[in-house]
Formats: sequence, structure tokens, C-alpha cells
Amino acid sequence: QVQLVESGGGLVQAGGSLRLSCVASGRTLSSYAMGWFRQAPGKEREFVAAISSSGGSTTYADSMKGRFTISRDNAKNTVYLQMNSLKAQETAVYYCAAHSSLTALRFGVGTYWGQGTQVTVSS
Repeated sequence: QVQLVESGGGLVQAGGSLRLSCVASGRTLSSYAMGWFRQAPGKEREFVAAISSSGGSTTYADSMKGRFTISRDNAKNTVYLQMNSLKAQETAVYYCAAHSSLTALRFGVGTYWGQGTQVTVSS
């Protein structure tokens, strides 16, 4: 079992930045690809970004490319999401997830999920 705990959410003005963290416990994170997802009120959960177990490969949703950066520190069992130039419509609960397959994460499939952290972007 892997337990995932997200942090770093909060209130930020449009155009601002936030850095989310996801800490894993229970098993080493280096065995898993990791992903970030978000869900806005009344909308379906959507893929944001994912990173391979080694950190050598990353993939992003088109609308996040160039603004968001996913990274990981396996020694700290932590994955990060740096978000820049945030927009009001990106207000959502952000979740991290783990899966053995980067491709599975890209299609929204996760084996383990965190409880989410709220990001609110004011216009």
C-alpha cells in the first residue's frame, strides 16, 4: 500500500505561482510513475502531468505545457508540481496519483490516490 498526501495548495492571484508537493509513505515512490490531476467543481477530473519512475520522462496536458513543471525526488519520496501563470479557471482540487505505468496515468488511471489539495486562483 502507498499513502499519498498532497500539500501546497492555497489562494493565489491570477498570474501567480504555487508549488504542490505529494509525499508518499508505505512503499518507496521510486517504483511508481506519478501523476497530477485536478477536478474543478461540477467538472470531471482531468489529467495535468505525469512523470516516470526514474524522472527521465514527463508528459503534460496541452494547456499546461510551458507553465507547469512536474518533478520528483525519490530520496524524499516526493513529487512536485510547479505551477506558473495560473488562471482563474484553474481553480480546482489537485490530486496526485501513483501507477506502475506512465501511460496509464496519462489516461487517468491511478492505483493510489491522495486526498487532494485545494488551489484557488482569484481573478
